[in-house]
Amino acid sequence: MASSSIEWTELTWNPVTGCTKISPGCKFCYAEVMSRRLKAMGVDKYSEGFNIRTHPDTLNIPFSWKKPKVVFVNSMSDLFHPEVPIDFIKAVFSVMNQTPQHIYQVLTKRSERLLELSAELNWTDNIWMGVSIENEDYRHREDDLSQTPAKTKFLSIEPLIGAIKNLKLEKIDWVIVGGESGHKARPIKKKWVDYIRLQCENSAVAFFF
Repeated sequence: MASSSIEWTELTWNPVTGCTKISPGCKFCYAEVMSRRLKAMGVDKYSEGFNIRTHPDTLNIPFSWKKPKVVFVNSMSDLFHPEVPIDFIKAVFSVMNQTPQHIYQVLTKRSERLLELSAELNWTDNIWMGVSIENEDYRHREDDLSQTPAKTKFLSIEPLIGAIKNLKLEKIDWVIVGGESGHKARPIKKKWVDYIRLQCENSAVAFFF
């Protein structure tokens, strides 16, 4: 567990680490860069770099938090990566189910697996489920998310690297938009942001930039 500089959460909890790139938004993945640094620093959790690893020893951490928290789950991975066993995903959900005082924000790019497994998971109200969308080509992830039983659903449209004009926000509660960071960051255009903001306003959906 670590305090987070991410503006839309309080802290991070990483029962899984490591990932693989699947779409253009992954090109300059901050988690991959951070994993290399942590491996070089000798942090055991990242001894295998950005390879997928599950960490059962972290599952008890949320039970130790004395005050309610807003928690970004797996900031250094993707819980629905195909290499993460379904039994481990269920174990993570069980922890979230048993600690309803905390809000858990789960984010994935693997919306197809999310939808495939969603009926097998226990969706308590404190689990906020989101998908990442970086341009119009990946808007289908929103369709997959909309079909899940999650009570609170959100979109993370960051890094926004292209126009997105056909969102269907009827079942979406929150949209986060942001540009890319780092010295190789691809540009973001104001008109892309404005268009998403207007879609959110028209649909009465919370918008965060």
